[in-house]
Amino acid sequence: MKSLPSVAVLGLGAMGHAFAANLLKKSFHVYGWNRTRARGEDLIPAGLTLCDTREQAVADADVVIVMLSDGATTLATCEQILPLLKPDAVLCQMGTIGVDATQQLINSIHTLRPDVVLLDAPVSGTKTPAEQAQILVLASGDRQRAAAIEPVFAAIAKGTKWLGEAGAGSKMKLVANAWLVSIMQGVAESTQLAQQFGFTPDDFWQVLDGGPLAAPYVKGKLAMISAGEYPAQMQLTWALKDAQLALDAAGKRPMPMLQSIATQWQGAVDAGYGAKDLSVVYRYLHEQQKK
Repeated sequence: MKSLPSVAVLGLGAMGHAFAANLLKKSFHVYGWNRTRARGEDLIPAGLTLCDTREQAVADADVVIVMLSDGATTLATCEQILPLLKPDAVLCQMGTIGVDATQQLINSIHTLRPDVVLLDAPVSGTKTPAEQAQILVLASGDRQRAAAIEPVFAAIAKGTKWLGEAGAGSKMKLVANAWLVSIMQGVAESTQLAQQFGFTPDDFWQVLDGGPLAAPYVKGKLAMISAGEYPAQMQLTWALKDAQLALDAAGKRPMPMLQSIATQWQGAVDAGYGAKDLSVVYRYLHEQQKK
């Protein structure tokens, strides 16, 4: 039986922590690094080798997963670790960093480390699905050269959609998140209207349930709205970042609805809701109506 590749996970936030935990459950040797070390300390008893530096984390890794907050952070981190990666290592970028930053990373690896296999592989799914290994990987890059990634994806996801050359994964992620943002805004506004008419969020869901509009995602967001609690599955700050990345990538193509939503969500972030789940836009809209 072929041995499992060793894996480094750079970034132990909600998603990276879930990746590392699921890999450890499948008996991978996992190195972890996070700017705030405390984020990974709970995984040490499960076998995580928690490193103080990025460089230590990647030195012996066959596969390096980068799951960081934005393009600038990702590019800076990859610049630091590239010289230290093992020959023919697989570098798997899984954050949502946009089209431009992804292309910069592709160019950098082509110039500095052409032996390294870059996979551009953001995911569809948020915190709880990631913890349950129920995300979908939107993978792009040279699949044949990256055979070591197959058992890694199998451990952290319910499936992988291969989309072509590196860069395609990030493009599809922007498409998916533009749709997600529009759905959330629609749920928030529709629930506002329902409550104006005397209906509860639960009443709204009961009408949707069993029909073609009864998405589990919507059910979860309506449950948060009903409870008035918004523990972050996807922080509003990051959802706004992704909306802006989609607008940037669209260039001259008009996206008036997404632009309008981004403007409203910026107001919600400015009002202090950025660290809460994106469904908190319902509360923000409700408060705006009272002014």
